[in-house]
Amino acid sequence: IRIGADVKPGDILVGKVTPKGETELTPEEKLLRAIFGEKAREVRDTSLRVPHGEYGKVIDVKVFSRENGDELAPGVNKLVKVYVAQKRKITVGDKMAGRHGNKGVIARILPEEDMPYLPDGTPVDIVLNPLGVPSRMNIGQILETHLGWVANKERKFLASPPFDGAREEEILEAMKNARTPEGNVPFEEFFDHRVSPDLCLFPQGKTVLYDGRTGEPFDNEVTVGYIYMMKLAHLVETKIHARSTGPYSLVTQQPLGGKAQFGGQRFGEMEVWALEGYGAAYTLQEMLTVKSDDIAGRVKAYEAIVKGKNVLQPSLPESFKVLVKELQSLCLSVKIFDAKGREISLEEMESAEEEVPHLGVNLQGREKK
Repeated sequence: IRIGADVKPGDILVGKVTPKGETELTPEEKLLRAIFGEKAREVRDTSLRVPHGEYGKVIDVKVFSRENGDELAPGVNKLVKVYVAQKRKITVGDKMAGRHGNKGVIARILPEEDMPYLPDGTPVDIVLNPLGVPSRMNIGQILETHLGWVANKERKFLASPPFDGAREEEILEAMKNARTPEGNVPFEEFFDHRVSPDLCLFPQGKTVLYDGRTGEPFDNEVTVGYIYMMKLAHLVETKIHARSTGPYSLVTQQPLGGKAQFGGQRFGEMEVWALEGYGAAYTLQEMLTVKSDDIAGRVKAYEAIVKGKNVLQPSLPESFKVLVKELQSLCLSVKIFDAKGREISLEEMESAEEEVPHLGVNLQGREKK
């Protein structure tokens, strides 16, 4: 593919064909091979395509081959690397982090005029939740905020190396003696509980913030300053994923996990407890049966939904059968009884599953080529 091309999911990046495995050739095939050479051989398309959910612009194509003296893995004759780039604005759900393990996810993006603003009218860029500090005890981010404020007001660079950086007293002293480049007096009124008109600070390094939507001041002073914030590689656009029907695990018959396998969402122990706490019995039942590993139930449920009928009672999930088999392998005699006390054999249940009508529907979803 050429550099500069815009590509979308399914587009071919590198054309490639692979010969099909051959059995003994018939005389006719031998004749065709003799006339047309290797071209008559059956091949299948194994081209490199843009993965599901990806897009962008091709910025570089690199070809490595043994003829050019490139080192390749055993059995590899040629390697092609295609670089696809995307421009992404920061958006809700993207992950950011400071330099003190203070990572977090963007919850909301507001217009500049709705953001809280300082007494001089300057809006803040980012609002962080103060509850992210006490339990984690990473006070470094607060000290960095104050020191960054001083550095910005004095228009100079400050260095605070790990394990040998500025102490709280030094930062407080720096804030007390801070002067602006214009040479204004240091904010001695800082300690008279008056806001400095230039630095907008209170004694604890806090300031009054005004609500950008109402113009009213917030009830308490807020710590404002300058810190490094980095955008991490965990972008919501690459994480977002939804599954209709798709592949199932061979052993447990539960949906596979992860976006790469077109898998389902894991409903773990804690999520089960949450539904139990709500008393949402029917939701919990379908989560653990027809939406997961109840083979007969999920086909019948699909049929009921397609035909507009009510979804019937679920049957036994496959994970229960796997558990019973594991216990039996430990020489434990495990028997199953119904509500009336009659014993049920797993063989009977499996034979009942095989009688599920064939709907012509493949619940496995997309076939793997």
